[in-house]
Amino acid sequence: MINKNIFFAILVLGLNGCATDQINAAEEVNKKEVKTTFVDVEPQLMSESNGIAKSKKTLEEKIGSMLMVGFLGTSAPKNSQICRDIKTYNLAGVILFDVNPVNHSKPKNISTKNQVAKLTQELQSCSKDGKLLISVDQEGGRVQRLKSKYGFYGKFPKAKDVSKMSDVSVRTHYNKMGAELSSVGINYNLAPDVDLAINKKNYVIYKLGRSYGADPKTVVKYSSIFMDAMHNNGVLTSLKHFPGHGSSLGDTHKGFVDVTKLWKKVELEPYRMLAHSAVIDTVMVAHVFNKNLDKKYPATLSKKTVNGLLRQELGFDGVVITDDLQMGAIQHKYGLKNTLKLAINAGNDILLFGNQLSVKSMVRTDTLVNTIKSMVNSKDINLSIIEKSNKRLERLKEKLVRR
Repeated sequence: MINKNIFFAILVLGLNGCATDQINAAEEVNKKEVKTTFVDVEPQLMSESNGIAKSKKTLEEKIGSMLMVGFLGTSAPKNSQICRDIKTYNLAGVILFDVNPVNHSKPKNISTKNQVAKLTQELQSCSKDGKLLISVDQEGGRVQRLKSKYGFYGKFPKAKDVSKMSDVSVRTHYNKMGAELSSVGINYNLAPDVDLAINKKNYVIYKLGRSYGADPKTVVKYSSIFMDAMHNNGVLTSLKHFPGHGSSLGDTHKGFVDVTKLWKKVELEPYRMLAHSAVIDTVMVAHVFNKNLDKKYPATLSKKTVNGLLRQELGFDGVVITDDLQMGAIQHKYGLKNTLKLAINAGNDILLFGNQLSVKSMVRTDTLVNTIKSMVNSKDINLSIIEKSNKRLERLKEKLVRR
């Protein structure tokens, strides 16, 4: 029998799955500070016909605007690889992690509060609009990257415990979380988790207390408080993991997860209830496979699930982001080229490449861009799909104001 402590240590390391790209180096610090605040966006911004100026971006920049990558480094000076990638490809964003997959004795992106604040300033200085999406997974409980050992609060409660607290306490906790993220320049929180706690054998959601409960109304209530608190502090959010990870038995970080016999339609209710609400910024799609939704592909790579179920049936027309495309559920079954083609054609707007789970799976940004570009040229990917995704991202970034 596996020792419980060892099991959870492995599981928590596995949950560090959502980002790392090229290796950067240099000590020069760019002192220019760029801050972002959050502004309300009127519902009409969700309309495809809204008068957004035509993009003058190159093909490479249009492709780069669909990518969120990770990188190794606690700084991002002008000559670093990540800064060059942001400038060259107009990246949608980056994701920060504390655990370094190459050398666990060294930090990856997070070591102290001051360091993170300087890093995000440098990253924004590399961007053309000062609206680079700088993300982390900060749910609370076991999933919080800004830990107390780095000088952060690090004691935000898990969702299961939040559901037992008073509304006032919940708002206080989440406003504190949002303020802390904002204080160091992080403007995109890959949370809240709106999975339902319906499978007590589920290690990834249920056993880690990441769900607010089994009742969709309860989940919507607390996730709405979460999103409001983030918005109060200029931080965007992402509902996850569509179309539901709460019923699963497996872990998509490690391999293929089939939920066909376990998944229930009730898992869609949080998304159905919130789909037309202006409070939703983005939705993250999981790698779960469900024959009832698509007999061939997991949700992330499924046009039936993203464009069909999420967009057409539920009516969500905002930004859709994939879960880390280097997770085992995708990495072990689909090659890079096929993954990119399927993910884009499915209707995802931001493709997340963590480079966090395995040193062997790390991929360069130029490799991603050039691979997609070749498929656009060969007509395997229609350029209009990429341009529609770019427009959705532009509408999302309307919520962020550079100052």
